[in-house]
Amino acid sequence: MAYDNKRRYIVTGGAGMIGSALVWALNNRGIDNILIVDRLGDDEKWKNLVPLQYADYMDADEFLDATKVAGDTLGQVGAIFHMGACSSTTETDCNYLMRNNFAYTRDLAQWASSRRYRFVYASSAATYGDGSDGMNDGSENLYAYRPLNMYGYSKHLFDCHAIQKGISRGILGMKFFNVFGPNEQHKGDMRSVVNKGFHQIMETGRLQLFKSYHPDYPHGGQKRDFLYVKDAVEMMLHLAEMPLAGGLFNIGSGQAATWLELGQAIFAALGRPSQIDCVDMPDHLRGKYQYFTQADMSRFQATNYPETLTPLQDSVRDYVQNYLMESKHLGDEPWEDDGVA
Repeated sequence: MAYDNKRRYIVTGGAGMIGSALVWALNNRGIDNILIVDRLGDDEKWKNLVPLQYADYMDADEFLDATKVAGDTLGQVGAIFHMGACSSTTETDCNYLMRNNFAYTRDLAQWASSRRYRFVYASSAATYGDGSDGMNDGSENLYAYRPLNMYGYSKHLFDCHAIQKGISRGILGMKFFNVFGPNEQHKGDMRSVVNKGFHQIMETGRLQLFKSYHPDYPHGGQKRDFLYVKDAVEMMLHLAEMPLAGGLFNIGSGQAATWLELGQAIFAALGRPSQIDCVDMPDHLRGKYQYFTQADMSRFQATNYPETLTPLQDSVRDYVQNYLMESKHLGDEPWEDDGVA
């Protein structure tokens, strides 16, 4: 699939962090025939849209209704990037997550499949649970995974559904790991540690990390696969361009780093000595906490991705110095492509 401004690209969750970064990346390719679908509530997520170029906006429920109308009411669609979901790992309304994350994705995928539209959706590394059964994005071990929270289960359920209905080969599921970067300010407690840590350090001079309650990991030694959002969307667009690519793909760096290393990178970006405290983890998180994530990137690497992923320290420095310190969003900077305004 080559990107063509004569066709329309639909991005659900387009005002969110990954969705707005995806629109930004499409804009950098000269694409602005984009329909953004989202639910703009009373937070400030709308600010992520201000610097972006797009053709139209629709409410998420209005959009789903439009897919049920006969005819091509949405125009000639090039691809659908379904990034919209409740991404809170602490959400306890299971009915809401089943409707919003599973059923919405199921209905949208069915519509896209019936029209042979390219369908790319956001899954999550939360589907892997504690990682004891590995973090392999192939389908052979899919049913062995046991998510630790309802968010992860809502994502896992659709991954399984796509396999059961035989549509997984025609669609792409992005198993995002710990993605961080610009345009996440609206996420509240679900913001990355880089974002929350930056504000902690600016206010107090110190950073708080959770203590470990696992004998194999010291305090601050818990490990995660961190990925910059700019890399995440480039990886997704690379896969979407490949007509034969389908199924699930891990979207991570393939390297696990400790929370201490991440914290130290924030202090380095600020030019300050590290001052890190480890504090008690809330009781309601202790049984649902992932102590180690690291993407198995074998399937993705086989697609011959031509770019090099941004090292963690460089990612943190770019985010802190060029966005958090400047209070900027992706798209605030001028486009680099000639002829694009």
